[in-house]
Amino acid sequence: MPDVKVTLKDGSVKEFAAGTSYLEIAKSLNQKLGKQALLAVVDGVNKDLSDTIEKDATVEFVTPDTKEGLHAIRHTASHVMAQAIQHLFPGVKFAIGPAIDTGFYYDIDSEHVFTPEDLAAIEKEMAKIVKQNLPLVRSEVPRKEALARFAAENEIYKVELINDLPEDAVISLYTQGDFTDLCAGPHCPSTGRVKAFKLMSLAGAYWRGNEKNKMLQRIYGTAFPSKEELDEYLHMLEEAEKRDHRKLGKELDIFSMHDEGPGFPFFHPNGMRIRNAILEYWHQVHRKYHYEQVMTPMIMNRDLWIRSGHWDHYRENMYFTKIDDMDYAIKPMNCPGGMLVYNSHPHSYKELPLRYAELGLVHRHELSGALHGLFRVRCFTQDDAHIFMTPEQIQPEITNVIKLFNEVYSTFGLKYHAELSTRPENSMGDDASWELATEGLRKALEANHLDYIVNEGDGAFYGPKIDFHLQDSIGRTWQCGTIQL
Repeated sequence: MPDVKVTLKDGSVKEFAAGTSYLEIAKSLNQKLGKQALLAVVDGVNKDLSDTIEKDATVEFVTPDTKEGLHAIRHTASHVMAQAIQHLFPGVKFAIGPAIDTGFYYDIDSEHVFTPEDLAAIEKEMAKIVKQNLPLVRSEVPRKEALARFAAENEIYKVELINDLPEDAVISLYTQGDFTDLCAGPHCPSTGRVKAFKLMSLAGAYWRGNEKNKMLQRIYGTAFPSKEELDEYLHMLEEAEKRDHRKLGKELDIFSMHDEGPGFPFFHPNGMRIRNAILEYWHQVHRKYHYEQVMTPMIMNRDLWIRSGHWDHYRENMYFTKIDDMDYAIKPMNCPGGMLVYNSHPHSYKELPLRYAELGLVHRHELSGALHGLFRVRCFTQDDAHIFMTPEQIQPEITNVIKLFNEVYSTFGLKYHAELSTRPENSMGDDASWELATEGLRKALEANHLDYIVNEGDGAFYGPKIDFHLQDSIGRTWQCGTIQL
């Protein structure tokens, strides 16, 4: 077979025979890498190590000490858990089992109601599967063949998922021992790579998050590259439980949630004292940085949301009403209203920059199963600023915002890191505007000597952004402040 050129992370180029697996490439580069590698990243696309190289490409390898590596371990752990459940509870039907930020889960349709005791038994069976070090083998079959297979096994949820795919779709399956699952992949090369895991909890979950569908049983778990990391995480959870804001909110009489308004918090007098103290500080710091406060309506008509792009790009997250037989929406964001304030009269470039600040109550639809205390709600007060400036003012203005962020976060004793999110596939605007905005944000970060990572394609539909992720007292990170251009 002819040789192909592989460009490695360090820029070096090596030649391999076409048809060489990525695992073989990793082993040839470094025996340790061959043992640690979980996935290959080929021209930016994650691949199984069992895949083969057929043409010149840039290749990197994912190891357990990376975010992508941890995701792969957890994704494979969800398959190990499903296989263990199938061994112990034959006849269950599997829905979906993704990796998530905190670990993984699998949604299961079963007449048997799972208990904490069952979780211990499933963990024990998982340990056996991990010890067997079963290879995960990918296969691709025509849609018709996949439908027939899962229909014969009465896997109704897999059938529904496949039916949603195009007629000519090629369906990927992963097999480990006696268990085969529908999955896009990629996966760790074998079950033995799941070194440390624990099943965490049980919950109910509507199929596809729709309360009109059947309630399934969800089993949550987590996995890490080592037992030490797992133990550290479990200790963090113990500390987090002591600090659970839902528990403290009730004990300290700060806020409550009610069935009469799911996802809509009720703040009590103690809660309002805290809010008002924060608001007083908010006014103080915004005056210092020369912002002028505005207030915009909560309900505005359909035409505005069509012009802003929200009607096409964000409608599923919005609430609607009718006034005088016309369509209106409750604002999910303050931005369109801020633009109307600016456009209410002509401005000279000599007035710029103009800095408007708003504390606006916004409403965004969340599925009932996703609601979580004050962390995931259907209404919240959004601290927004809208700055109108010339292209030459981009960098100094963003620097000014970064200084404001730093002052506020420092006042509350919070550490943070920055992430730059670039243009998503589903976006509006022209290439030149996106390039100008993205480079403006990048230069501001670098001018302020802020370390940052790039999230390709994770920007808002209307512009790139810098996200500030705060670290709490027990090491968890939360996305908070955002600069969008």
